Amino acid sequence: MQFYVDGFRGGDPDIKNAAPNRRDRAEHAPLPEKVDVLIAGTGPAGLCLAAQLAQFPEIDTMIVEASPCNINKGKADGINTRTMEMFQAFGFADKVKRESYWVNQTAFWMPDPENPANIKRIGRVQDVADDSSEMPHILINQARLHQLFLDVMKDSPSRLAPDYNWSVKDVQVDTTTDDYPVTVTLEDTGVDWGVTKTIRANYVVGCDGARSNVRRAIGGKLHGDAAHQAWGVMDILANTDFPDVRQKCLITSATEGNVLILPREGGYLFRMYVELDKLREDERVAERGFGQDDMIAAANRIMAPYTIDVKEVVWWSIYEIGHRMTDRFDDVPEGEAATRNPRVFTAGDACHTHSPKAGQGMNVSMQDTFNLGWKLAHVLQGRADASLLHSYSAERWTEAKRLVDTDHEWARIMSAPPGESELDKGDEPRFVRAFKDNLEFTGGLAVKYDPSKLIGAATHQALATGQEIGRRFHSAPVVRVADAKQMQLGHLALADGRWRIYAFAGKDHAPLHALANWLEKDPASPVVKFTGQDEDIDALIDLRAVFQETFDQLAYEDMPSLLKPTKGKLGLQDHEKVFCVDHKGEGDFFDMRGIDRDQGCMIVVRPDQYTAHVLPLDGFDALSEFFDGIFR
Repeated sequence: MQFYVDGFRGGDPDIKNAAPNRRDRAEHAPLPEKVDVLIAGTGPAGLCLAAQLAQFPEIDTMIVEASPCNINKGKADGINTRTMEMFQAFGFADKVKRESYWVNQTAFWMPDPENPANIKRIGRVQDVADDSSEMPHILINQARLHQLFLDVMKDSPSRLAPDYNWSVKDVQVDTTTDDYPVTVTLEDTGVDWGVTKTIRANYVVGCDGARSNVRRAIGGKLHGDAAHQAWGVMDILANTDFPDVRQKCLITSATEGNVLILPREGGYLFRMYVELDKLREDERVAERGFGQDDMIAAANRIMAPYTIDVKEVVWWSIYEIGHRMTDRFDDVPEGEAATRNPRVFTAGDACHTHSPKAGQGMNVSMQDTFNLGWKLAHVLQGRADASLLHSYSAERWTEAKRLVDTDHEWARIMSAPPGESELDKGDEPRFVRAFKDNLEFTGGLAVKYDPSKLIGAATHQALATGQEIGRRFHSAPVVRVADAKQMQLGHLALADGRWRIYAFAGKDHAPLHALANWLEKDPASPVVKFTGQDEDIDALIDLRAVFQETFDQLAYEDMPSLLKPTKGKLGLQDHEKVFCVDHKGEGDFFDMRGIDRDQGCMIVVRPDQYTAHVLPLDGFDALSEFFDGIFR
């Protein structure tokens, strides 16, 4: 973490200097007439987007919420390893790791062959595969995650905070103007219930859930099916003789259904997903009148011979499995993309819904807006053409479809009777095999964006076989040369809208030096072309170098000036750009990620941590052409 670049100041370094001319948020202060971005909903998707945009005080962002305050319990709880990598970019991954439950093993229970009325443990699976990520799979209260994003917003230069007690009633887009073309009608849900207020915006993002008014306003509809299966979920404090209660468990009984156990933070709380009754095709779950007592009774039947003595039900809900998504995630009708750029977007449950048992809903929702945030910032800062925003729907619709399809199959396997869940190839139950096969997916690591203006061709993929173009940049250990600190290279990337170029030196250092000098001085370099006169040289593209030697074998004084740039209003030198492999620690980056030791290479990484390109160190023209396709 770096601070003091613009002068010394005491106190919490996470609290940024407040930007001048920011919005007056005093009590009873009027709402703004115009904003750049209006976000509907303070769920994970909305807050993730707001926390990104809050770092850009020149972008006027507003986030509204119909409720009077943040939630304090219930809802989602699972955070996969990919999302934890994203949390690192926001600066609170360590806090989450400290407070959360870590899912290390998943236990599987099935009917005992000798006594099918009772369940028996049939095995355990390591939940996070070795070296799939440096981050754990964790479980934590969704409300706590909300608060962490709210803290990032509060401490940002914008001092952004939600406007509670306001819901989006309607959205209208005027396609004849570029001057705040979106008219948003807000409805007061607090003291002045029903009073409306009109605000004009450049962009609107609907993160307002499955019943999204934003989606409705742009003609979006959720398409899909329902499994007609009732499930209950409850967070409980309870005593039990079940031995694996502090492990994630998938339990299937002979005749009574299935249970999923998820231990929670704090050592005592745990969550249970409990299968209830099958529904008729014309029946809704609300008609059955299920309650918490039904869930507790069903859990005790399913888990026989073990019992659960519930002391407190903290939160519970009944739901029906459904798998639905919209045709597109923005307001541009099919066939008009060539002549019209999007102004309204949907994210999270507003455009895709599924069962909660795969633990992906909250994660995919946040990844939606992590994808969108930097693109909005590029466009609103004038760095990129507004056509860049088409890539949001193109990229995230594909991933949502993958989620819905995989979750549909997983829900079917989980709800199948034991006899139907077995296959004749081997003794391993089908749901155990499916769990193992889906580990990459459930870790959030299966996302791969297709070639586009933002994702280069795989021409030089052989130079970095372990950093697949289109997938997230896979971190590994390095040592910072200036102070010999061991760290993860991927942890350098902050949620600040910047691109990264990681230059890996071959046996000869000359090509890396030539790259740095070209980036800093040549008019064709994207660093020179696209960095503003009043900006630090790495304000848009951040170059880092990794060498194969140990830190004491490198001559830091001979490093190119772009790797020791002067920054900020005081012109202070940045000493955190040069790294080498961690010979004594957890592994050699070049070996772990398949970096060509002879030639080296450069890896271009997007602001949302996805590998956009792999190029040789002398690939100046290809690098320039790539960024010319993105920036103005």
